[in-house]
Amino acid sequence: MRFEKAFIPLGLAWSTPFAKWQGPLAELSSLDMAEDVTRRALADRQVDPAELTEWALGMTVPQPTAFFGVTLLARKLGAGAAGGPWIARACATSAAVVEHLATQVELGAHRATIGVLTDRTSNGPLMLYPSQRTPGAAPIAEHWVNDPMKLDPTTGQSMNDTAENTAADAGFTRAQLDDLTLLRYEQYRASLVDDRAFQRRYQVPVTVPGPRSKPPTVVEEDWGVFPTTAEGLARLSPVKPGGVVTYGAQTHPADGAAGVVVADADRAAAMGRDGGAVQILATGFARATPAFMPKAPVPAAERALRDAGLTIGDVDVVTTHNPFAVNDLWFSRETGFPVERMNPYGSSLVYGHPQGPTGARAIAELIEALVLRGGGVGLFTGCAAGDSAGAVVVRVG
Repeated sequence: MRFEKAFIPLGLAWSTPFAKWQGPLAELSSLDMAEDVTRRALADRQVDPAELTEWALGMTVPQPTAFFGVTLLARKLGAGAAGGPWIARACATSAAVVEHLATQVELGAHRATIGVLTDRTSNGPLMLYPSQRTPGAAPIAEHWVNDPMKLDPTTGQSMNDTAENTAADAGFTRAQLDDLTLLRYEQYRASLVDDRAFQRRYQVPVTVPGPRSKPPTVVEEDWGVFPTTAEGLARLSPVKPGGVVTYGAQTHPADGAAGVVVADADRAAAMGRDGGAVQILATGFARATPAFMPKAPVPAAERALRDAGLTIGDVDVVTTHNPFAVNDLWFSRETGFPVERMNPYGSSLVYGHPQGPTGARAIAELIEALVLRGGGVGLFTGCAAGDSAGAVVVRVG
């Protein structure tokens, strides 16, 4: 979908640090986390929540009181007259939220909007579905977070299987996957230089209330990132016997939140850092061959670029949601975009994947990477469950 009137005010795309599941954010509802982080993010950027007249909640894992959706957050944060949808598109949720908000602005329905993205994979809910057809009317159980990773009901294959299928189709070797993983880790380390100077451009800490009278815990940096070396990767066994994908060459589930404001040109300039605004050029969604999920970001990116009137040759920086190292190898092979110019400050492969907000963090990193290079065209693309993917194209002037 092409856009001409939708902008992200500079500095108004943010993310928390991500914490590996069952870590310091495990007991904090993702809705409470979103409330805390969004309040401070807007206050620090001197944005009145009441100015934001359309809200969208991007969340894939149900939480207590989630039935009330975005109206809960809008009211608690002082924008009680505003509402909007709860959007869940698996790991492409962030791209779907950006598209929804940009559409509202493009059509003139709203001048300033916000997407609140949050998820907690820790302590995922166990869903019990009553059934009169089971012995003794015993409920049918589903673990909301774990079970989808193991089985796509349309193909009978797991997420890991889709990476192995793609690697086999392309002839990728174990060495190629390990080399790409090590590159992404070294790029992530670049975001930590000078006391995390790059990450501080967009990150907002999370405050976790303490038990009883104890002080709160503040999570200021990513938690659970495993130090990666060539020797350590070489020692790992494949997840699937005879395969090439190890746990080192794939992401880990995580907890986190993010946010993005989308506004028209005038409002974005008034709200943005130093009057700056990032134009949203297009979004795109696509699906790949069943059981080949890592391939999907390519057609999603191609669709977004086509709608923007651009080609991959016009793109200066690419960030990806890459739950498997295979994703970026396939993208580079199909598009010709060098892997070294992708994810210059790391990616979800390294710092984890809390599902809904993962893409929003990658978009925030994309914007800041473009700012540091003096502007240009950026592409975010990432896969999602069901062999699908979403993409967003932006321009920093």
